[in-house]
Amino acid sequence: MSTPTIILVHGAFADSASWAPVTRELLDRGHTVLVPPVYNRSLAEDAASVRAVAEAVDGPVVLAGHSYGGAVVTVAGAAENVVGLVFVSGYVLEEGESLGQLQGGFPDSDLAANLVYTPYPIAGAEDGTDVSVKIDAFPPVFADGVDPRTAEVLAVSQRPLTGAAFGEPASVASWKTTPGWGIVSANDHTINPDVERFGYERAGLRGVVELPAPHLVMHTHPADVADVIETAVRETAASND
Repeated sequence: MSTPTIILVHGAFADSASWAPVTRELLDRGHTVLVPPVYNRSLAEDAASVRAVAEAVDGPVVLAGHSYGGAVVTVAGAAENVVGLVFVSGYVLEEGESLGQLQGGFPDSDLAANLVYTPYPIAGAEDGTDVSVKIDAFPPVFADGVDPRTAEVLAVSQRPLTGAAFGEPASVASWKTTPGWGIVSANDHTINPDVERFGYERAGLRGVVELPAPHLVMHTHPADVADVIETAVRETAASND
């Protein structure tokens, strides 16, 4: 069996650049990496888009999802060639569960008080609602610990998440049939770390690492994140030889 291709899946309020330090680390280690855009329009559509990228790979795939990207890979991971899942500061949904339901069982993080709601047009339908982070709150809430100049750039280049996605249930929970690994960001101000811990424990992930890191752990601890992803690649490749 060939070594799995790594697909890095970004979350809400971010784009593929949020993975840049880890992407560089993995490429330097000789891995094949793809970092597709996630359109943040609906969980089902985002998962279908990522699944299509995975299924276009000729060989096995490890999906790594950050934040909302964890929910996306929970669904997209049902693709037959996905052999491993990595959740990074991520949501791990049960089948039929939404982001709002999972979050609702825990105290709010600092994110809840710092969101902006903006209408956006949908052809032939009522306007949708985009959700983003207040620009001045983005560095301390979303990018705490990141170089201030980088955080400033990320704050003004957010990819919003449609509000409807918070209530959309996951159609499948691929962690039930695919091995997974997780990273808890213990200093996360965007997702309550207990949400991450609960989801990982419920899913029975094969390995969980807790780091003294903020939500954008990929920027502050890229080598540690790459280590976990590399573990998933190594163990899934070995188990399928």
